[in-house]
Amino acid sequence: MTESSTIQPDDPFAEIRPFSNLEAPGVFRRLLRDGELIETIATWRFPASYRVWRGAAKSLARIWLQMAARNLSTVEDLQNLIAPNLARMIKKTSQFSVSGFEALNLDQARVYLSNHRDIAMDPAYANYALHRMGARTLAAAIGDNLLSKPWVADLMRLNKSFIVKRNVNGPRALLAATKLLAGYIRQAVSLEGQPVWIAHREGRAKDGCDVTEPAVIKMLTLSRRRDESPESVLSELGIVPLIISYELDPCDALKAAELVAGAGYVKTEFEDVASIAKGITGEKGCVHLHFGDPISPDLNVGAVVAAIDAQMVRYYRLYPTNVWAWEQLAGRVLPDNLDVQPGSISRQSFDARINAVPEKHRQQLLTMYANPVTRVLALNEQNQDSLIG
Repeated sequence: MTESSTIQPDDPFAEIRPFSNLEAPGVFRRLLRDGELIETIATWRFPASYRVWRGAAKSLARIWLQMAARNLSTVEDLQNLIAPNLARMIKKTSQFSVSGFEALNLDQARVYLSNHRDIAMDPAYANYALHRMGARTLAAAIGDNLLSKPWVADLMRLNKSFIVKRNVNGPRALLAATKLLAGYIRQAVSLEGQPVWIAHREGRAKDGCDVTEPAVIKMLTLSRRRDESPESVLSELGIVPLIISYELDPCDALKAAELVAGAGYVKTEFEDVASIAKGITGEKGCVHLHFGDPISPDLNVGAVVAAIDAQMVRYYRLYPTNVWAWEQLAGRVLPDNLDVQPGSISRQSFDARINAVPEKHRQQLLTMYANPVTRVLALNEQNQDSLIG
């Protein structure tokens, strides 16, 4: 059997879907021969040897990779290898908690629509939570802009990621790619019983405002047949919002610099890779994941967007870091009736973090932490007005 013979010629999703267990052995063999992956492992696992004797470090990396992969033949094998390492990383960099899952049937396949703060860790925390509860892990969306290296794409697709094509030229090609993505998501959920994670917007919310892009919800409806309504497709997908809250954002200084630069900001070649590494290894303080309420069936796109955004505000967990930032910007103390959970970061440590960035970035950095408070206050005011009205 050749490495490509396991891909069905009539599989319309072969280019974007996760690899299957039939494909996994061939992909593992390909990774073992990948020179760039071996060099990357050499620099990460054996940095001192790599600086002095590159050839020896690469030989050690090849042996290390072969040993790590010796018992891998399925997607589940890889996830079982990743799970304890992910658990150690999470315990090292954060205090993680989960809520809301008690009211859900986790055996039901559905689309989990998440706010997006960190490239790798948002879906990783969700999968970690589901794995601990004995539920099926998610197939997670990842943009092709993050998959410039073939070995990165192979590893992500082995780990149940599917590809969102963003580097597409022309409106027709973009529409075709969007329909393909919608079709895959629907097949995964409705026919394969595979729960799916996607972000509720393209790109991370660098300003701390978790606002759903209507285009994402419209995309989900593009799998409909001629006799179906958009509302029926959205109902079938059983959308549940995921709301993840970080006490600290390891990439906050990078995000602030990008926002201050505005339209003139140009990413360096490996900036996304550096952000992924910083997001994984950086201090996050308390991290809370909330499984939201299923979106009511038969809502139109606009109503779905509004329902998701309301939950993004209602279930976002505020920490003292958010309060300190808001009060510093507003020049006044917050009302006592705001629900703020205890954190793990001291005021002195947070102030030092803010003062460590260039002065011209500090207001943007504070705004990033303050905006969740601003959104809660706005929702509370809106609710009060509706009661008075």
